[in-house]
Amino acid sequence: MGVYSEYLDRQLSFPDLTAERKKQLRRISELRGGRDILVFAADLGESSARISIGYEDLLPINDQLANLSGTALDLILETPGGSGEIAEDIVRLLHGKYAELGVIIPGSAKSAGTIMAMAGDEILMEPASALGPIDAQLSWQGKVFSAHALLEGMKKIKQEVEDSGSLNRAYIPILQGISPGELQSAQNALDFAESLVTNWLARYKFKNWSEHSSTGRPVTEEEKTARAEEIALHLCDHSYWLTHGRSIKLDDFEAMRLRITDYSKMPELADVIRRYHTLLQMTFATRIYKVFETPESQIYRYLPPQVPLSQQPVEAEVAILETRCGKCNVTTRVQANLGESRPLQEGCVPFPPDNKFRCPGCGAEADLSDMRRQIEAQSKKRVIS
Repeated sequence: MGVYSEYLDRQLSFPDLTAERKKQLRRISELRGGRDILVFAADLGESSARISIGYEDLLPINDQLANLSGTALDLILETPGGSGEIAEDIVRLLHGKYAELGVIIPGSAKSAGTIMAMAGDEILMEPASALGPIDAQLSWQGKVFSAHALLEGMKKIKQEVEDSGSLNRAYIPILQGISPGELQSAQNALDFAESLVTNWLARYKFKNWSEHSSTGRPVTEEEKTARAEEIALHLCDHSYWLTHGRSIKLDDFEAMRLRITDYSKMPELADVIRRYHTLLQMTFATRIYKVFETPESQIYRYLPPQVPLSQQPVEAEVAILETRCGKCNVTTRVQANLGESRPLQEGCVPFPPDNKFRCPGCGAEADLSDMRRQIEAQSKKRVIS
């Protein structure tokens, strides 16, 4: 049986889901030699919330770091990307506290997330994991596009003018909308990403690279920087990756000669990381869209409630939700008791103990497991049937 199926069959409540995540984080720490664990993860499937890396992430990350006291840290990272400047600030926080930093990618860490991953002394992925190109993205006239593509397009126009001695009139509206300052900003954005990755790879990832595996001769600092710059330029190369959302996998990094730890070759570690990642995705089904957590503490960011708690404050004793049958279209009011059993309110049916709601109109069955966890996440109380 798959891990996801196993957890679905266990019908975990939100407190149980949280406890199981913590259990898996502690197992990861044990298997990694007792290293501290910090999770910085966003719901990549959520489009209505600010899931990207931003200024507001610094406070919860710093807060969770205050709960840790080791000398080595593993960062579990899941992000679509975001601000490269804030990614730099986060990396400075992590390396300012820890002598060793590992970055674990159980799913995807794109764009600025990839930049952060390149700051790890060790990067851990499996075949299902993905990083992404770091070519800077610019917003212009309501559209987002690659800074690299813009600069390359300008070079082609310039070359056409030099070759033909005249400017194609079709380019005039484009050129009128772009200032020299915007072109310089595009170049600066590209240079920033390239510089961060080059410096971090040379300083952290390659710090223990002391001799060439093929010749056995010593590796110089200049050689470390040159290799780091080669990798950074390749990750920035929009003309090679073609789209900013492209997934860069283990074999791509092998072709770049960047050593990545493939944790799928370590069965016990692979099992626990996959379990944690599955539990994380189940957590995101409760309207939580960002998780900052350690094995002993956590901070969540929530979307606005989808299930109203009887229009009562968090101290409410019951949550009343309406469920509409997808087969017969009958709407039923379901009462979820919070913390302890309560009398049924008029017109309500009890929340099913097995989470399987049977429509009183036609008998069709619906699974309310995610709804139970959402209510428990909002109320911070268990649903009692």
